[in-house]
Amino acid sequence: MRQTVIKNHHSSANADTRLPPRVNLYLVGFMGTGKTTVGRTLARRLGHRFVDSDHEIEKLRGKPVTEIFADEGEAAFRKLEWEFIESGHPAEGCVVACGGGLVTQPGMIELLKTKGVVVCLYATVQTVLQRTSGNKSRPLLNVENPERRVRELLAAREPFYRRAGTLVLTDNRGHHEIVERLLRIYHRQRMEFAKKAKAATARKKQPRRA
Repeated sequence: MRQTVIKNHHSSANADTRLPPRVNLYLVGFMGTGKTTVGRTLARRLGHRFVDSDHEIEKLRGKPVTEIFADEGEAAFRKLEWEFIESGHPAEGCVVACGGGLVTQPGMIELLKTKGVVVCLYATVQTVLQRTSGNKSRPLLNVENPERRVRELLAAREPFYRRAGTLVLTDNRGHHEIVERLLRIYHRQRMEFAKKAKAATARKKQPRRA
């Protein structure tokens, strides 16, 4: 009897302690919505690595985003973003804060959704202006009228943000509240992502009919 109990116990323990899938979490959204600050906390809570797409590109090119825009142009920067998402970061165990314009590229949203869970952080124009005021590291806001520029960019990008993933409003919400909301979304959607990925892999392994 004791042997049977021990056997069942170990079988159950193995099932219960299997690690859940370490699916990547991608935070997208406009500048100033909290992707970096929230992302760092999420990474700590999940035991993941935090990755910022802009910072990784800066390290790759050896210069800040402002200089990449000035020297090589926006199109070149968007190409670097695509390469980063496609193959420039670990395939699992990461929380990735994506640049504000990353999802506007054709096919990018679809690519992101093959990589992991995608959540969009959103904030109003007033909140974005408040959070980005005085920040000279954002090349698209280094203009005479930042408010007009924010309104124009946000209006152009909003359709992409709404298509990208679950939308989480960050206006008038504390850091802890936003983090807890994102954790609930991630834990639910990572299992769905893992199931779909497993099914897709199984389909690829099936022999083709002649």
